[in-house]
Amino acid sequence: MRKKAISIFAFVVFVIFTSLYFDFQIVKGISLIRNDFFNEFFLGINFISSKVIIFFFLTGLFLWNKRKFILPLWLTLGFSVAVSFLLKIAVQRQRPFQLGLVSVLPVLEKASHAIWNFSFPSFQTMLVFSAVPLLSKKFPKLKYSWIAFAGLIGLSRVYFGLHFLSDVLVGGAIGYLIGWFVVKIEEEYKFGEKIWKRVFRG
Repeated sequence: MRKKAISIFAFVVFVIFTSLYFDFQIVKGISLIRNDFFNEFFLGINFISSKVIIFFFLTGLFLWNKRKFILPLWLTLGFSVAVSFLLKIAVQRQRPFQLGLVSVLPVLEKASHAIWNFSFPSFQTMLVFSAVPLLSKKFPKLKYSWIAFAGLIGLSRVYFGLHFLSDVLVGGAIGYLIGWFVVKIEEEYKFGEKIWKRVFRG
């Protein structure tokens, strides 16, 4: 199991470094397949990937059936927000459309010019991938559907010229590691379960 994890980690690192080398070519190439159908499809994906919608969907899901894991879920999402913010400020990488590599839809350009809202890493991708380990444990039937959804979110960010591929890959990898770490801590110390029992059952 450990060898498999090391192999996967090494492969992900290799793919990330490769994508860094080809980032400009990739984002330009993907922009060539734009058409009205894909625009509407990925705009829909972009809309439902809003951090507010993701937060309330996941919170509702866990409130419905796995209430003891609400705190670990919130910690996972909160860590993702904090780590993404710190990395954006530290790296300050401009978005592809800001560099003039590709055009972007006006509605998306306006929402992507906040002072702190830099390209690296992709926050939306980090957020959705951070939930994968917890969903895998508590809602295993949703695992692959959620991963596919997360992949579409990442692709939509590159498609619209909002992120480079490396932004998406790093965001997804860090998000997954955050989720994995919180799950491991919860399994060992059961802090979420203990707090839930103390608050709601006296």
